[in-house]
Amino acid sequence: MPVFNPHKSPPFFIVLVFCMLICPALLAHGVDANTKKFLLANDGVAIGPFLYIGAKHMLTGYDHLLFLIGVTFFLFRKRDVLLYVSLFTVGHSLTLLVGVLNNISVNAYLIDAVIGLSIVYKGFDNLGGFNRLLGFQPNTKIAVAVFGLFHGFGLATKLQDFSLPQEDLWKNLLAFNVGVELGQFVALVFILIALSVWRRFPSYYSFSTLSNSLLITGGLVLFGYQMVGYSVTN
Repeated sequence: MPVFNPHKSPPFFIVLVFCMLICPALLAHGVDANTKKFLLANDGVAIGPFLYIGAKHMLTGYDHLLFLIGVTFFLFRKRDVLLYVSLFTVGHSLTLLVGVLNNISVNAYLIDAVIGLSIVYKGFDNLGGFNRLLGFQPNTKIAVAVFGLFHGFGLATKLQDFSLPQEDLWKNLLAFNVGVELGQFVALVFILIALSVWRRFPSYYSFSTLSNSLLITGGLVLFGYQMVGYSVTN
């Protein structure tokens, strides 16, 4: 009978990403029926529900989670994790609030395609692809902040689909954004725990190329899916 060996067996993260690639229909990133019904019917300040919706959206948003995995994959110091996650947070918080409050409309398929490319970028960056193929290294802090802006527009676009009432809208948006940050914090805790445990084994480095290659593949699948959707609807 084969025995599980953490030094040789693919880590859970690889299995998770693989499942994301083969089960896209089960992981459709959108708004479920109950949330949609609430957003369409809501006409006042609803701090609690918007907190919940924001947290739920982040925890079920596999595109955001894959990007966070890519960002933290080779960050070993807490202050570096805090810095990069803060840059990402400031970016997506800014465009979420500005996008909805100023009714800045972005095509949902195109913005989600860029989000897919953000995952491709981080996996490629983790593999040292820029230095190897292009001979230079982009500023990763700026890149994470810029992609955070696109992730925020993705969130804003999904909210704009429901034509939320303008009266006291900023209160609901602030609650939604706080919910997103709470969801991100919870997700990040689990991601960092999983990575810290995995780093104790040699498989972390031996599978790092495969893991980040799967990140790239996942990002390309998301990009292709969104571009097909854009082509069909336009």
